[in-house]
Amino acid sequence: MQTFEEHGTGRPVLLLHGGGGPQTVAPFGVRLAAELPAHVVVPTHPGFGGTPRPDELTTIRGIAELYADLLDQLDLDDVLVIGNSIGGWIAAELALLNSPRVTGLVIVDGVGLQVPGHPVADFFSLTFPELAELSYYNPDAFRIDPAQLPPEAQAQLAGNRAALAVYAATMEDPTLQARLAAMTIPTTVIWGDSDRIGDLTYGRTYADAIPNAAFELLEHTGHLPQLESPDLLLKVLSSTAGSR
Repeated sequence: MQTFEEHGTGRPVLLLHGGGGPQTVAPFGVRLAAELPAHVVVPTHPGFGGTPRPDELTTIRGIAELYADLLDQLDLDDVLVIGNSIGGWIAAELALLNSPRVTGLVIVDGVGLQVPGHPVADFFSLTFPELAELSYYNPDAFRIDPAQLPPEAQAQLAGNRAALAVYAATMEDPTLQARLAAMTIPTTVIWGDSDRIGDLTYGRTYADAIPNAAFELLEHTGHLPQLESPDLLLKVLSSTAGSR
């Protein structure tokens, strides 16, 4: 059974989290619902946030298919899909499924591409302080020490990492860039200028791979704009949601 939260009324928005888990987008989803306004659906990828992962669900494409089914179950139309990090990759795969329910796509510091000379940072070899250093313009404001967290939170962090290793051990799909050429819906790629998980060249390559995609650069922002620069991100999303 799919775990998700819903907030607000208006155009449906599917907001997809990255490897840090649902808490990296949950507060922003509440704000997005209030300020667009929008009906924001925030799912938890199976295996993240303490949720179970079915043994047969092992790929990013599989998660995308799960969310296509969720949109059918909720009977949502004219859906704007927004994804951060691996959520951006899932969002791209969902759009490529050509569901008539999805009419807009926003990739926020996504991963999944294979860009020669500009690889995604090796998430699994990095400590949490090292991840913070690469993920934020101002990492000092976002560092955490997992050892200081309650046991339940520590278990969720470990579970998130284990699920991510199943879905995206290499953080890239060598077929994705070519397949993005088939994208037909309006797409915006948003990138933090200080993202060192996937650098600026990586971000521009993402936008260049998608026909007619817009590219928006956020200043003084890293890999998670919804946490570090929510005002800037909301301004771009407000414009994106209104232009259809």
